Formats: sequence, C-alpha cells, structure tokens
Amino acid sequence: MTTDDRSPSADRVRRRWQDPTLPVPERVDALLAEMTPAEKVGQLGSRWVGNHMAEPAESPQVAPMQDAFAQPGSVPLAEASRHGLGHLTRVYGSRPVTVAEGAAELVASQHTVLRGSRLGIPALVHEECLTGFTAYGATVYPAAIAWAATFDPDLVRRMGAAIGRDMRAVGVHQGLAPVLDVVRDYRWGRVEETMGEDPCLVAMLGAAYVRGLEGAGVIATVKHFAGYSASRAARNHAPAPIGRRELMDIILPPFETAIAVGGARSVMNAYSDVDGVPAGVDSWLLSDLLRDDWGFAGTVVSDYGAVAFLATMHGVAADTDQAGVQALSAGIDVELPDTLGFGQHLTQRVHRGELPESTVDQAARRLLTQKIQCGLLDPDWTPEASVAAAAEVDLDSPANRALALELAEQSVVLLDAGSALPLLDAGRPAPRRVAVVGPCAADSRTLMGCYAFPNHVMPRHPGMALGVTVPTVVDALRAELPDTVLVHEPGCDVRDEDRSGFAAATAAAREADLCVAVVGDRAGMFGNGTSGEGCDAEDLRLPGVQADLLAELFATGTPVVVVVVSGRPYALGDVQPRAAGLVQAFMPGQEGAAAIAGVLSGRVQPAGKLPVQVPRRPGGQPGTYLQPPLGANTHGISSIDPTPLFPFGYGRSYTAFEVDDLRASATEIATDGEFAVSVRVRNTGGRPGHEVVQLYLHDILAQVTRPVRQLAGFAKVRLEPGASARVRFTVHADRTAFTGRDLRRIVEPGEIEVLVGTSSTELPCRITVRLTGVTRVVGHDRRLTTPVDVRQDEADAGQR
Repeated sequence: MTTDDRSPSADRVRRRWQDPTLPVPERVDALLAEMTPAEKVGQLGSRWVGNHMAEPAESPQVAPMQDAFAQPGSVPLAEASRHGLGHLTRVYGSRPVTVAEGAAELVASQHTVLRGSRLGIPALVHEECLTGFTAYGATVYPAAIAWAATFDPDLVRRMGAAIGRDMRAVGVHQGLAPVLDVVRDYRWGRVEETMGEDPCLVAMLGAAYVRGLEGAGVIATVKHFAGYSASRAARNHAPAPIGRRELMDIILPPFETAIAVGGARSVMNAYSDVDGVPAGVDSWLLSDLLRDDWGFAGTVVSDYGAVAFLATMHGVAADTDQAGVQALSAGIDVELPDTLGFGQHLTQRVHRGELPESTVDQAARRLLTQKIQCGLLDPDWTPEASVAAAAEVDLDSPANRALALELAEQSVVLLDAGSALPLLDAGRPAPRRVAVVGPCAADSRTLMGCYAFPNHVMPRHPGMALGVTVPTVVDALRAELPDTVLVHEPGCDVRDEDRSGFAAATAAAREADLCVAVVGDRAGMFGNGTSGEGCDAEDLRLPGVQADLLAELFATGTPVVVVVVSGRPYALGDVQPRAAGLVQAFMPGQEGAAAIAGVLSGRVQPAGKLPVQVPRRPGGQPGTYLQPPLGANTHGISSIDPTPLFPFGYGRSYTAFEVDDLRASATEIATDGEFAVSVRVRNTGGRPGHEVVQLYLHDILAQVTRPVRQLAGFAKVRLEPGASARVRFTVHADRTAFTGRDLRRIVEPGEIEVLVGTSSTELPCRITVRLTGVTRVVGHDRRLTTPVDVRQDEADAGQR
C-alpha cells in the first residue's frame, strides 16, 4: 500500500493518530509511521515571528545574543514550517498586543503551519512566565526570589495555577518556568529569577509552582539544566568550575524533585559549561542522568540561541549545523526560539547515513507525545477553538491582583524594626511629616523583575502605558498614611553617579519627623539594569551612589527607615546600625508597594524569611550559607570574616515566637529507616502572625566534607496571640544522602545532628540521631522530601 492510496481502509490507518480513544504511545507510533524524515525534523524546530526582543546594544554581551536571535528573522513562517513546525515562540510576549490581537495572530500563524504541513500538525505555543504570564496587560506577580521569601509552597502553587489558567485560556501550551538554579554567588544578575540559595527550599517551591502550572494544563519547563548559577565570578554565561559532587548535591536536587514530585514535562538546558562541557552537548546530563536514571519522558528544549552558541560562544562545533547535530545527539529535542541548528540539514545527514534516523525519531516522539497530550492532534481541534476562551479572559483580574498582593505581603522581610517600626504603633505618636526619599520610591518598574512585561518588553515602546496599574511606594504610603504629610525627593538615580539631587533629599529629611529611604535595583536585560539577565555586579554595594545618599540622610539626624527593593541581597553592614528600621523587599510585583506600605505601618504583619543571606560587607563573604567548617568560620587563618549580617532563613515580626519542647520518636535508626521529630511553636506576643519553623541536618562525620548545616524541611505556621502548635517532621534516612568519594549517592552510618528553629543560626532545639547498619547506595527512588504535619493547640502533644 502506498502513501497515495486513498482507499477508506488506508485513510483509517493513516489517521489512527487522531483517534483520542487510543493510547498516546500508539497514536504517536501511527503518526511517526506516516512521516518522512523531513517532516520529523520539522517538528524539532520553532519560529519566532515578529521578534524584536534584542536589547539596545549598551553591553558587549548583547551583540552575540542579537546575532543568535536575528539570524532567522527574514524567513517567513510559511517557509519555516514547510515540513511542519514544533513550536511557535512568544506570540503574546514579544510586543504589546491585546488579548484579541494576540489570539488573532496565533490563529493566523497556526493556519499557516497547518497549510504548510502535509499532515496538518499544529505547533505548540510557548511563552515566558517567570513573574506571571509575560504578556501585555497580564498581572505581574513578585519575582521568584520573593516567592522564596514566603516559604509557602501552597501559595506558590496557587500562583502557578492562576498563571497557567490565564495562559491556557489564550491558547498557550507551554510555560518557560520555573528557574530552579540554586544561587551560589549573589553578584549573579539572575539571582532575582531564582528561589534562593538552598536546594531544599528551591525544590519544594519549584515543585509547587510546577504542580500549579501543570495542573492548569500548561507544560512547565524547568530551567536552567544545569550549573548555570555556579558560573565563575557570577558572570552570565561564564564557565561553572564546579565538581560532579557539587552538581549532584546542590544543583540537581531541585530539578529532580520538580520532575518526580511536581510532574514537570519539559526541561531547558543551561547556557553554561561545567568543567568544560557545555550543557547543550552533555549526554551524561541530558541522557544518562535525566533519561536513564531519573526516567524523564518529557521534552528537552534549548534555551534561546543555546544551540548556535555551541559554535559561536563555546567553540565546540565548527558551525551551527554541526552544533545542531551535537545537541540533538546529546539529548536536546526541540530548538528554541527559532530553527538554526535543527534545520533540514539534519534530513540530509539522515539520508547520507551520517545521523541515525532513530535519533530524530526519538526527539520527534517526545514532542509529538506532548502535542497529543495537549489535544492538538484530536480530530476536532482547530486554531479557533484553541483560543475560544480568550474573549472572556481578564489577564489582570481582581482575583489575580489579590493573589499577587498576598504573595507580596508574605514575602516582605522585616530585618530590623529598630526604633521606628511599625509607624502606626499605639506606643508612640504617628509621624506628622514623612520624607520619602530614594530612587525606588516613585519608580514602579523597580518593583518588578526583568521578565515582567513592563521591564522586559515595554522599554522598546517608549510612550506607551505599562499595560497594568503599578502603584509606587510613594502612592502606597500616601494611601496608608492619609493623615501624614508626605514629601518626595528621589535624591539620585538607581545606577548613575549624579549627586545633584542629594541636597533636596537631605533638606526634605531634615524638615520631616521621619525619613523613609527606598533604595535598590531596577531590573533590565544584558546590562540595561542593575539586576536581571546579563546584569551582573562587581560587588555587593548598593548600585550607583545610593549608599552615599543613605550616609547623608543618616547625617541629618532625622530617623531613617531603609527599605531595600532589590533582586539580590546587598551588603548592609554600614546601614543597619544607623537605620531606624530596615526592610527587605525582593521585587514584590505590581501590588508590592501596598505590601511594603502595609508592613511599614504595621497593618500587615511581616512574615517573610530570607532565602539568601544579607552580607555584612560588599566583598569577601561566601555566597551561600552552605559552607563546610573552613568556609563558615575564619578559624584564625583568614583576615576575612564570612559571618553574614542576617542569615539564611531569618526574618522578624511585630509579634514574638518561641520554639521549644523538642521530641523525637527515636535517637537511633537504620540507614533505611526514619524518625519523627516535633517541636512546639508559640506566639508569645500581642499580635497574630506567621512563623516558619525550620529543620536543619548536620552530618557530624562523613567521608567527604559536608555543610555545617543544611535545610531539610520547613513549615509556615499562623498563630493567634498566645496560641501554640506542634510541628512534626518525618525524616527518612534518605534525607541525609550525599555523593561519596566514588561519586555514588550514599546514606552513611554515623551521627546526624538535628536542629530546629527559626533561621539557619537561631536553632534552640537540637538532638543527635545515630544511623546504624551498612552504607546504602541510593538513587532516584529515594525520599526527596520531608513530610510535615502541623497541629494547632498541641493536639498531638502526647506523641513522642
């Protein structure tokens, strides 16, 4: 029977892949059997129509990025999809279009793909969603570093579900989030996109976001796999000089958890190389580990331009065509954002016997499986039906904004109440006149991350409105303190050296009862900001002349409350002793100003905890609390004191909590056993509030150097004044696993110190548990999480 046979029986065989009653693998087999090599290769590419995303070339980094994204710009979509197409790139997220305009473009683009494809296979549609759906007029949620400060997986899951529902309603199938990179150096520009410096925290919150997005029917793409955040000197795209053990124990667990626990169906490779091997050609990483060890069955997509960078930046391929062969062979399935290395030269290589057709089949199978899962190959699917709900969707709905506000409020970290906070306190008069100073006080863009649409796209459209309403901190304070006279003076810009505004700012402070100084970052891309992708820092001083502005404000004698709105922690050792209050807000999104104002006034009870440390000095300190003994203490052998100003997990409140009464179910277990440990947490203050109870483990003696302590579980507990709860952690021996000298992950017998408290250094409850028996080698089937149970009013007080 030939492919031209038009008999009914032949048509039934040919269209079995459209039968939704058949198992997905059977449908994929039927479709692959009908496809030519050229059509299979076509599924591995993508097209970014109307790409104008390259930033103005203010940084040397920008040129190669522009080149990588601009190369296919002259190829019409009809030509790009002549043999089929895997993905349509950022239909909504590339320029300011309304939902109706974006939906119309998506429908037209899909019809172009369908007309060009012999078998009529639509394309998947992907978008960015790092701070919400990156589209014009969509809610801008807090940046990921702020999600981490909430220490609240369920809240992050609800946000992921809301983002997913909006994206799915307008025909988007895949979201390029979350970022699961573990911070290793705060100078890295993309700290704002991460969920902090601890693999347990990143894993739990990352898996929660994935569950939300996937539960809404959108494919979650975890990134950047792997090692990107460990770059030398925290420079974007720089090599990551780390060993296999650090990769296995620190960098990879969040990805493993997001796949095994969260259900992520896509992985994006990192730009960087680890020990000289770029992630895009690392078959151990993309195939042996991800596929064989972890059993991942989804798609691996390239980061934008990453395939071409193998030739243009890494120098491991002679040209883009060769880069495509290497990346495909290593385990990348789909090239984004445009087809460069995964073009039809792959078909020619298959015909010449230079590339096994099975390699192409393997990648096409994974991509087609997801198209079937998304309903694109069902017989009743149409481009119009895919966006049928778009007319009804409000991308910035009241429900979205309420959720964004809740996240923002839960993320603000009170570092030090000082003498002035909260501003509206019954014990002291409210300030009659407040000077609000600083470059972040009246700039709404400083509240949002670099992948928020107003920062990511709108700078290329000057004169247009941001698309969403984003009150500033000055606006929010005026609403919060209606009986107070507020005077605003910026003092300086975020990043330049101009001090001409200092005089007006200090004059305003002298004439006020209180000064609120709002300093920090403005996110941008590739050098066009102080935080964000390609906006790495030389040190951890506040950008520009902001530290000098603070010094002059302190010299006025007026009490100064300092609010840092930033994407990374900055060194505040010279600030904290002189401030009348100190607050850290990690880019809290479009509702963030109200959250900050609420915390300052006392209307909002501070609940955030630090997902990173706050350094004392701008250089010399370690970039993470996960240090072995020689890194965590000077031991008299170094002149540099690495002690942070505020530690990981730290955050104060306007009430007080105590953690005590530790109880353990056992103090000796086998290396395949488990034990339970519980503590009582009490609100001993006069206000309702949240406390995050944190469980840390310390391997006292191991065959390799281990961190002094490492987070293994946490629980956020809300308590009324005087109320208490018992928090119970169930700890399996697997949670002590590490990579041994022979690079196998093991659970080793010996003593484990168990520490419970409210930060990585405030750990009043301690016990030692002995692991006995043989050393166990463990794999992907090990316990990846620590179950926690919270019972109010000590309902389980009798359990020991």
